[in-house]
Amino acid sequence: MTAIDETAVQVVADTEPTPVVDVTDVWKLHKLGDEVVKALIAVELKVMPGEFVCLMGPSGSGKSTLLNIIGGLDRPTKGTVSITGRDTATLTESQFAALRHDTVGFIFQSYNLIPFLSAVENVELPLMFQPYDRKALRKRAVELLEIVGLGHRIHHQPTKMSGGEQQRTAIARSLISNPTLVLADEPTANLDHRTGETVVRMLRDLCSTLGVTVVASTHDPTVADEASRVVRMKDGQIV
Repeated sequence: MTAIDETAVQVVADTEPTPVVDVTDVWKLHKLGDEVVKALIAVELKVMPGEFVCLMGPSGSGKSTLLNIIGGLDRPTKGTVSITGRDTATLTESQFAALRHDTVGFIFQSYNLIPFLSAVENVELPLMFQPYDRKALRKRAVELLEIVGLGHRIHHQPTKMSGGEQQRTAIARSLISNPTLVLADEPTANLDHRTGETVVRMLRDLCSTLGVTVVASTHDPTVADEASRVVRMKDGQIV
């Protein structure tokens, strides 16, 4: 009987999905003169496939710092971060860059669109200098713009688009490489309430329709309302 129970436990363990994000005892320290600022303190976080996780807290709580460390835009002072089961501390800069390129999509608060490129060219940009078939890339970019409701704006430059349209273009761009994980830093910060709600529902739908895992940092309750899980942060810690 004992042997059967142990086998059953082993089967459950073997079929448990690998976390898309696994943050273990992560610290981030900054030195300002003689003072050491603790931006993150012993942070632990697991994000499973298909989750929409909201990091919520006031400015200075550490949520954007944690998001940047998860995405490899910054490195922790101490601790480990694994993305889809790969410990990023063991990767060279070029290996980490390749993992980030293939696995992670980014959505920035300020959109980060190139003003002289059209919407479709901005969406193509992450893969524009990669050995991809140009027609296939354009087809994929147009499809993504259609998914976010911008099929009629593909040739418009950012200066001819509203803030909501620019953010939806940024969402489409984040998906061009078929990422497993999308990181969104304050995705509604520059949007009015109604447009923000539209953008957040779009992020939620990415999880359910495309199977993308989303981690968003915000102080906006609208984002938290649509998330599958809210992680609250204060003074560099998860509270």
